[in-house]
Amino acid sequence: MSVQTIQNIRGAENSQPRLTSQKKLWTKSFILAILAVTALGIISLFTGVYDIRGQADGMEMFFITRIPRTAALMLTGAAMSMAGLIMQLVTQNRLVEPTTTGTIEWAGLGLVFIYLIFPAPTLAMRMAGAIIFSFAGTMIFFLFLRRVRLRSSLIVPIIGMMLGAVISAISTFVGLVFNMTQNIETWFVGSFAPIQAGRYEFLWLIIFISIFIFIYADRLTLAGLGEDVATSLGVNYNRIVLLGTGLISFAVGIVAAVIGNLPFLGLIVPNIVSMYRGDDLRSNLPWVCLLGMGTITLCDIISRTIIMPFEVPVSLILGTLGAVVFIVLLLRQRRPR
Repeated sequence: MSVQTIQNIRGAENSQPRLTSQKKLWTKSFILAILAVTALGIISLFTGVYDIRGQADGMEMFFITRIPRTAALMLTGAAMSMAGLIMQLVTQNRLVEPTTTGTIEWAGLGLVFIYLIFPAPTLAMRMAGAIIFSFAGTMIFFLFLRRVRLRSSLIVPIIGMMLGAVISAISTFVGLVFNMTQNIETWFVGSFAPIQAGRYEFLWLIIFISIFIFIYADRLTLAGLGEDVATSLGVNYNRIVLLGTGLISFAVGIVAAVIGNLPFLGLIVPNIVSMYRGDDLRSNLPWVCLLGMGTITLCDIISRTIIMPFEVPVSLILGTLGAVVFIVLLLRQRRPR
């Protein structure tokens, strides 16, 4: 069933996804966006304190640190943006993403428990713990939303942030009891400074997540219309929600284990794309990935140059930008229609 047919079934509403007809991908604006992100990637490759052109081992350091860091930026930006897009479709709420639903805090709790069980866990162990806990936490959040009658869409992110605060407090308490505060603080400060060859390769799994999302794009879009409409159109709603939760957890778990906490990225990018292109997941996915890459790369360049030769965590820049966007979205929700 085409997206245009679905649009005829249900009109656009502010509280639910609005579907638009399929749009051409390779437009001038998309090509310009690709060029802009490519330019940011090139700037990232040559931004840093170490002089790769004036040192004897400059090219070696270029391949050990600069290329892995830029690749990690691109993959992480795409992952968190896609996770936010799917979460907004499933919850039918534009104000949710892994940061505002407690998913990232659950991933952090998973990392804490992995450190408790294995004193020196490998990256794969940390990633597995983060994925399992983020999946469980996201399912708890979705089940809670289905059992509580909400009168306003603003309540959803508030509930998610309250849940995330509780989980974060539990992680902090466990860290204090077992003398693990250093590991927790490292996770809360999302930064790409430690990224180098051999410490980021799991991020390439995000490519497979993108493929799965593209394959199930139409069904995820139907799930965004609500359980009744999706079921009437022949889609197993619960199965699609479970699939979407698994994809979100996989992406967030990988990023949490490798990079750390990156707030509001999944909120900024999907809302900007949906504002101009509607909510068809299949046609929006390339735009969401591209803008996610550009946003995180730009924030990382700022974090490396704002107090050079020192570096601030990219989560600080990203959180500041995301907080402004979040407030603007709240004000738009309050605006009388």
